[in-house]
Amino acid sequence: MSPTAPARRLRPHLPRRMFSQVLLMQLAIAAGVAVLATGLFLAPLSAQLDDQAMRRALAIAQTTAAQPQIAEDLRSTRPTAGGPVQREAERIRRASGAEYVVVMNMDGVRWSHTDRTQIGKVVSTDPSRALAGRDVMEIDSGTLGRSARGKVPLRDSAGTVVGAVSVGIEYDSVRARLIHAIPGLFAYAGGALAVGALAAYLISRRVQRQTRDLAFSDISALLAEREAMLHGIREGVVALDRGGRVRLLNDEAQRLLGLGTEAIGRPLDDALGPGRTTDVLAGRVTGTDLLTVRGQRVLLANRMPTDDGGAVATLRDRTELEQLGRELDSTRGLIDALRAQDHEHANRMHTLLGLLELEMYDDAVEFVGEVVGDHRATAEQVTEKIHDPLLAALLVGKATVAAERGVALWIADGTLLPDRLIDPRGLVTVVGNLVDNALDAVAGTPHARVEVELRAEGRTAVLRIRDTGPGVPADRRELVFTEGWSTKEPPAHGKRGIGLAMVRRLAERQGGSARVTEAAGGGAEFAVVLPEALAADIDKSTGTVDTTGTADTKGIADTGEKS
Repeated sequence: MSPTAPARRLRPHLPRRMFSQVLLMQLAIAAGVAVLATGLFLAPLSAQLDDQAMRRALAIAQTTAAQPQIAEDLRSTRPTAGGPVQREAERIRRASGAEYVVVMNMDGVRWSHTDRTQIGKVVSTDPSRALAGRDVMEIDSGTLGRSARGKVPLRDSAGTVVGAVSVGIEYDSVRARLIHAIPGLFAYAGGALAVGALAAYLISRRVQRQTRDLAFSDISALLAEREAMLHGIREGVVALDRGGRVRLLNDEAQRLLGLGTEAIGRPLDDALGPGRTTDVLAGRVTGTDLLTVRGQRVLLANRMPTDDGGAVATLRDRTELEQLGRELDSTRGLIDALRAQDHEHANRMHTLLGLLELEMYDDAVEFVGEVVGDHRATAEQVTEKIHDPLLAALLVGKATVAAERGVALWIADGTLLPDRLIDPRGLVTVVGNLVDNALDAVAGTPHARVEVELRAEGRTAVLRIRDTGPGVPADRRELVFTEGWSTKEPPAHGKRGIGLAMVRRLAERQGGSARVTEAAGGGAEFAVVLPEALAADIDKSTGTVDTTGTADTKGIADTGEKS
């Protein structure tokens, strides 16, 4: 026997597109609401029609019982088909449109009835409550079928109950009214359903346009891919809404900006604080590839507005690239200086060779001594006053570059910095940037000179760089510390306007300051104050910590004077 294929279960297949699914759901909701509203309306309508029929029957019965002649005829005549009670009751029935008007005595015997054969017989339903003097409304079945009934006591002129009047309204007429109302009700429900269907279609079309006719599964996949992409790329992404509030920060943006998830939902100015980074992300500074500094990081920002009035900004970390670029610039400058020194060295060797060939040995010895002495004097001058090896090496190298560029680099007489720096690399960055800027400012000018002063005041390091260049106008002395602002041509590795901004940020990060003024005799003077830049000095003789730095300064000063 060949195996039979298992029966496939039939399942309804919903459309994949969001437009179709939303439309079907909204149509189902609209239809359900229409049916529910119709049912809720029909239920009280039936009860309302029953109540109206019973009240009408009661009103006819009360009107009939209010005629005193009927009570007198009931007491003075016999129940006959041609009696006065029957004639009056039939008149009232025909005039009111009731199904029947029955007048009975205290024993429940009929004096009138639509079916004359029932006259003289006891009524089929219990008349005790009406005979007891109470008005009665009810839906009940009798000899003529189901009807809405009203029963009232019949009183004589003295007010004594002598019988009762029962009036019935045919129940089929009440049901007919209800059935007659249903088509109109369904018409209204259908109209409401049509309006709802049209609204559902229009809303679904709008959803289709906004979602670009994607399916729910596609949107779910896109969201998952978006989360993976945003938090996986090595580029910071910041999304803002139309009110300037942060609505998205990926992991890289949180790292670059130093923010956490608590910044989401807050205004950008509150989350980042004032500064160029905030201005760039908020769109107050326009352009592409805008440089900004956040903490110790150099960032490259681009901002793109979105259709909803918000914006998306991307951030790239250029800190290492800027450092490499500056090192490259310094290396190129050093290579140029070494190339020049190579030519100078060749000239000196030729001179020395000529002196030796001329057997002018004493002059040759004196010439070599002068050359070696100049270089040794420069290194000794630096190391005598700058005891930190990194900073001393930097200034020796800068002196070589300055000499090649025709600039005199001097170490000020008041310079004295002990080897107690907590962050020597940070100070190297500050000094390197300021010296490079000063060399650029004075290069090519007559009598070019750059003076460096470094001293310790307790645990505070004070740096002053003076040059004989054109100086900085008063209206630009704060602008020069702004990220991205520069009057120089951009270097080969990228953009300018970062060095002085980093200098100020490093100073402010340590609670210090960086400012520029006019130097004595012209030019610019940059002053940087770095509190807590030096470690506390330990007096070896007493084992105590000297936080003023006075003892250490005196010792170094004495050493400098002896040398």
